[in-house]
Amino acid sequence: MSEPRPNVSSPRRVGVREFRGNLTFFLKQVQDGQRFVLMSHHKVVAEIGPPSVDVAVRKPGALRGKIRVSDDFDSLPADVLKAMEDGT
Repeated sequence: MSEPRPNVSSPRRVGVREFRGNLTFFLKQVQDGQRFVLMSHHKVVAEIGPPSVDVAVRKPGALRGKIRVSDDFDSLPADVLKAMEDGT
């Protein structure tokens, strides 16, 4: 005998206009775990819901001092520069 499936409801369908007009309400619902399918002219255009995994917050400057740019970064070899100028 198969195990019972968890009670997972399908996402609520919402028109883009309704979603845009009540954005704060819908985003609070998403924070609570609700998922929505956004519809435009009876076609699905997007699905919105809570992230499936924790999203790491980017820390600006985390790599400061760990990345080095070569001294010749801005210079091109003569043959490459010539090829670009000639279009060949």
